Amino acid sequence: MVIWKKIFDFYIKSSLHVALSAFALVSMTMYFFNISENFEVKAFAFFGTIVGYNFVKYDALARLNKITIKKELRLIILLSIFSGLASFYYFLKLQFITQSVGVFVFVLLLLYTLPFFPNKRNARNWKGIKIYIVSLCWVGVTVILPLINAKVGFTSDVLLLSIQRFILIFVLVLIFEIIDINTDDPHLQTVPQQIGVEKTKLLGYGLLIVLLLLEFLYEANHDYTPLLFKIIVSGSIALFLYFANENRSRYYTSFWVEAIPVFWWLMLVFVYD
Repeated sequence: MVIWKKIFDFYIKSSLHVALSAFALVSMTMYFFNISENFEVKAFAFFGTIVGYNFVKYDALARLNKITIKKELRLIILLSIFSGLASFYYFLKLQFITQSVGVFVFVLLLLYTLPFFPNKRNARNWKGIKIYIVSLCWVGVTVILPLINAKVGFTSDVLLLSIQRFILIFVLVLIFEIIDINTDDPHLQTVPQQIGVEKTKLLGYGLLIVLLLLEFLYEANHDYTPLLFKIIVSGSIALFLYFANENRSRYYTSFWVEAIPVFWWLMLVFVYD
C-alpha cells in the first residue's frame, strides 16, 4: 500500500493530474465545435500544463532555498524537463497564430510567477488578482488555443464558451481558496479572505447558475453535450463547494476537484463513442 500511495502522491505533486484535466477540457472544446481530432493541440496543452504548474509550484520555493532536492523532486524535475521538450516539439507543429496565443499565456505565467520589478511582488501575490489570471490562462489554453488552431472564427458561440470556461475555472479556484483560507498570505486578499467563506459559496452557486443559463444563448447547432451533463457537472461542483472547509485534506482539491473536468470528459466519451 505504501508504494501505491507514493505513486499516487507523485501523480498529484508532479501535476500529471491537473494536466489530464487540461487535456480533457481541450478535448471537450474540440468536440463542442466539431473539430477533427488534433493530437498536437491536446499534447501541447497536456505537457505545457505540467511545465507551467510545476514551475509555479516549485520555482519560488527553490529560489528561496526552502526545499531540498529529494528523490521525488528530482523525478518531478526530470518529468518537467521532458514535458518542456515535448511541449516545445508540439508547439512547433501548431499554427503561427496558435503559437502566439501560447506565447501570450506563457508571458502571463511568467508575470504570475516571477517578480519582474525590483522590490515588487509577482502577480501571484497581487491583491485579489490570482484567481483572474489563473482563469484567464485556462481559457486561453483550453478554449482559444484549439479554436484558433482549427481556424474557427470568433463568433458569439466562442465568446459564450470562453465565458462559461472562465466561470468554471473561477468557481473551482474558489474551492481551493476556501480550503487554503488559513494558510494563504492575508496580503493575497483571496475571495474568501475578502468576503468570507459563506458569501464565497453563495457567489460560486450564483456563477454556476449563470454558467447554465448561458447554455440557452448558443446560436449554432453544434450537437452540444446534453444540458443534463452540464447540470450534473455544475451540481457536482456545487456539492464540492458546499462541503469545502479549511479542515479538508489536500486530496479534496488536488485530486477530486481537479478531476471534475476529467469525469465530464469521460461521460462524453462513454455516451458518444
